[in-house]
Amino acid sequence: MASDFDLYRPSEEHEMLRDSVRALAEAKIAPHAAAVDEESRFPQEALDALVANDLHAVHVPEQYGGAGADALATVIVIEEVARVCGSSSLIPAVNKLGSLPVMLSGSEELKKRYLGPLAKGDAMFSYCLSEPDAGSDAGGMKTRAVRDGDHWVLNGVKRWITNAGVSEYYTVMAVTDPDKRTKGISAFVVQKGDEGVSFGAPEKKLGIKGSPTREVYLDNVRIPADRMIGAEGTGFATAMKTLDHTRITIAAQALGIAQGALDYAKGYVAERKQFGKPIGDFQGVQFMLADMAMKIEAARQLTYAAAARSERVFEGGDGAKEDLTFFGAAAKCYASDAAMEITTDAVQLLGGYGYTRDYPVERMMRDAKITQIYEGTNQVQRIVMARNLP
Repeated sequence: MASDFDLYRPSEEHEMLRDSVRALAEAKIAPHAAAVDEESRFPQEALDALVANDLHAVHVPEQYGGAGADALATVIVIEEVARVCGSSSLIPAVNKLGSLPVMLSGSEELKKRYLGPLAKGDAMFSYCLSEPDAGSDAGGMKTRAVRDGDHWVLNGVKRWITNAGVSEYYTVMAVTDPDKRTKGISAFVVQKGDEGVSFGAPEKKLGIKGSPTREVYLDNVRIPADRMIGAEGTGFATAMKTLDHTRITIAAQALGIAQGALDYAKGYVAERKQFGKPIGDFQGVQFMLADMAMKIEAARQLTYAAAARSERVFEGGDGAKEDLTFFGAAAKCYASDAAMEITTDAVQLLGGYGYTRDYPVERMMRDAKITQIYEGTNQVQRIVMARNLP
């Protein structure tokens, strides 16, 4: 076999990207992370820094003004931002989630119209799938879109919409034929400024407090017919294909949060002394750190393998052959479960200090929890995996 066997090693370009994003995150994002959480405010400093360095939507192809980053590069950006601030990592993550349906199924005109401003940093993109009575059962949505000449008129409520009110563009799933259930759902691009679009109050959440989560209200929102993404009735299929790719970005977020918690805990146990020596010298503490590091590395390998599959499928590969649905669900499920365990252990290692807001690990623990829930609960991920065993 060849001596330069690189299958399990990111390229030099990917590692250079990691170094640059980590430096930026530590200098421009980390100093504001605690205040963003404490004040439950949008991380504008992070958005400004990411836009200035063309890292807010790296997945947008070059032909639409983007960086044209591959799926692994996108994962690394999200991972490194999440390492210092979970809320801020939802800027590149949700920009991909919201815009990917356009990239997968949209017309060339839609791509030019909406991906260009996203790439420039002039607009953000959100994703509207969930509803008050349609969470895990997304096919049970009630938002309706009715054809009226050259327009569609949308009515309904979307719930749990990340970055709602801040984003300019929204991919909205709506029922166009109630008799066909999931095959009667279509996808549309709705703009924040469209008449009839409004937002609920920000949810008061356990974690990721800097990323606004609000309801989106659609009251007789009249949009041109050419804002439909793909053909009528293909919206649900597009939504599911999107999640195959973007669950990997949630794995990246979980991975970054976990890494941040481990890094902080390692530094703490090296300095904190009890019984006359650093607590990191005690075997019980060493075992905890070893388990945390092992789980992170396993999550990273699974997430990066899933990202490689995502890239091959997006470039026109056979999704079934690549097992993307299984790998996307597995990466998201494993990484988020690991992140919850690792951040909880980090709090334990800091003892009473870990339980206070003066130290970042309690924030990381709170932020980690949502990664087990959104883009499909981990119980749903296990159903998805069981149905798509390699």
